[in-house]
Amino acid sequence: MTYSKCLKGPARSALLLGLAIFTAPLWAATETPNNQDIVVNVEKNGPEITVDIDCPVTAPLPVVWQVLTDYDHMAGFISNLDISRVQARDKTRLEVYQKGKAKRGPLSFAFENVRAIELRPEREIHSRLISGDMKASEFTTRIVDDGSKVIHISNSGRYTPNMWVPPIIGPALIAAEMRKQFGEIRAEILRRSANQTQSSSQ
Repeated sequence: MTYSKCLKGPARSALLLGLAIFTAPLWAATETPNNQDIVVNVEKNGPEITVDIDCPVTAPLPVVWQVLTDYDHMAGFISNLDISRVQARDKTRLEVYQKGKAKRGPLSFAFENVRAIELRPEREIHSRLISGDMKASEFTTRIVDDGSKVIHISNSGRYTPNMWVPPIIGPALIAAEMRKQFGEIRAEILRRSANQTQSSSQ
């Protein structure tokens, strides 16, 4: 049994994240070229991580909103989710349970959380951690439609993980994972948009 397998919880996660320093260039090389226009900025301020994302997509606004709020089916198009479901609903307020595993090279860690979601239809989604594997987390997703064919999905917020995140390389790895996730969301938006166009033309 290796030393890393003997460790548990935050200690093992910290070790694996530290080992990531040596393989980061290889991981960066495996990024999907089609996702490079998704702008992701991640910063580490003490224990807190701040994230800002801009994801452009050419699709109808209702389809974009449908995918972003389809919590009951997210595990079907976001690869790091094993379970995603709405466990409580009151008009525009939801309680969402999600469980999965994030992986980057040798780094792999499971997560499980419950989030309070507040919806402002076709404009904004506010998400706040109720319980789970982080100390705190709060994000706002905005849909920016300026009248052109391109819609921008803007996601910004901050969270405090339970595990130690090394400076420089930690934010880079988080950014790569976030870019992958939003690339999968965009792919699902484009898939549903194409299906909708095909159905309407028949």
